[in-house]
Amino acid sequence: MLHPEENELLTRIEPGAKMGDYLRRYWHPIAGVSEFDSRDIKPVRLFGENLVLYKDKSGEFGLIGRQCAHRLADLAYGFVEERGLRCNYHGWRFDKEGACVERPFEDVVRGLEGGAGAGGGGKIRLPAYRVQSHAGMVWAYMGPDPAPLLPDWEPFSWKNGFVQIVLSEVPCNWLQCQENSIDPVHFEWMHERWAQQLKGQDGPRPPRHLKLAFTEFDYGFCYHRIKEDSDEHHENWVIGRVALWPNCFYLTEHFEWRVPIDNENTLSVTWKFTRVPREQEPYVQERIPTWVGPVFDENGDWITTHVMNQDFLAWAGQGAITDRTKENLGLSDRGIVMMRRRFFAELENLAAGGEPKGLIRDAAKNVAVELPSWGKRELLDGMTKAEIEANPLQRMFATTYAFQAGQPDDVRAQMAAATGLEAIDFTSIDLTGVLSPKETR
Repeated sequence: MLHPEENELLTRIEPGAKMGDYLRRYWHPIAGVSEFDSRDIKPVRLFGENLVLYKDKSGEFGLIGRQCAHRLADLAYGFVEERGLRCNYHGWRFDKEGACVERPFEDVVRGLEGGAGAGGGGKIRLPAYRVQSHAGMVWAYMGPDPAPLLPDWEPFSWKNGFVQIVLSEVPCNWLQCQENSIDPVHFEWMHERWAQQLKGQDGPRPPRHLKLAFTEFDYGFCYHRIKEDSDEHHENWVIGRVALWPNCFYLTEHFEWRVPIDNENTLSVTWKFTRVPREQEPYVQERIPTWVGPVFDENGDWITTHVMNQDFLAWAGQGAITDRTKENLGLSDRGIVMMRRRFFAELENLAAGGEPKGLIRDAAKNVAVELPSWGKRELLDGMTKAEIEANPLQRMFATTYAFQAGQPDDVRAQMAAATGLEAIDFTSIDLTGVLSPKETR
């Protein structure tokens, strides 16, 4: 249980809020590179700020304030040029640093009068933030200089895999999303037992959790567990699963970032790697598709068919901003307590001039950075089609997208072409045969 002021400290991320200032010192994925195959400009809201992400004709990405500095016209309707973004209202042009570099009428008049200083001499500026593309995603850094390096996590360099990026907006605060990353027991109940009930499947109950442990390392926390179908030799106990600092969940073959939009909304960004069968090697993906995963169905009800859709419902069901003064924590919540204490310590450390946890500044160390990875060997070595077909869990991962609803037909077709396996509708799968007794997450 937290006091009201403690809960506010951890959850508020608007400009000037201590947690917002802390999180801005990390790189965050905010879009898919492939989104810009069909558009030049995307309006985005991050950390309570309205911005526009654009790709100009030279191929450079920029992230600047959404309202033009002239008369606050919406730059989401502007147009890109060789360098920068131009307002469609009066033609003012801004570069990726946010500087106004051209004011057409004023510049003409100034020239006629013998003046100089296009764009007001660089004095007129919009908020602007660093952007960088990597692993098929566009990343933003909104903190002070010097910026840390954008982490090059090891899976980004894995071969023979089909990658897709999924974006969703979840109507709740970022912290309750991230706390899910250090909560192993919810999987037994929400994604196994409740999921079976939703499907009307009355097979054997999934194995229960028997033992939990939580550890901290340079780049986050790990949870370790033993269930009725495993022991202390299982990778889920020896290696564990990663709550990647400060706002991501890493499960070896995919990452899930929880990026604050504002205090009551979160951008979920998933990067998913599907290893192709050995018969499909060598496989080289030319383009990483990006798609938007729906949260609600056509009737406005929560989608509950897929793993992360179930998580979304649980997170938002705790309230737009969870009132942690009313909680009654138990033994399974030790990891959540550890995470909160680390955040409090980090905020104190930052206020004292210290370096935030897990930043990478040494380029020599920022090459395929390793993380604790359960099941990594299978992803590196691959499996034959026969081996995949014989394993219900592997068959599900190779033939469907189990994590979110709404995978577009063209992305499903691309994945099937990459794996050489027929695509299957996830909602038709009997989870009893997949989730029990095999470990899944």
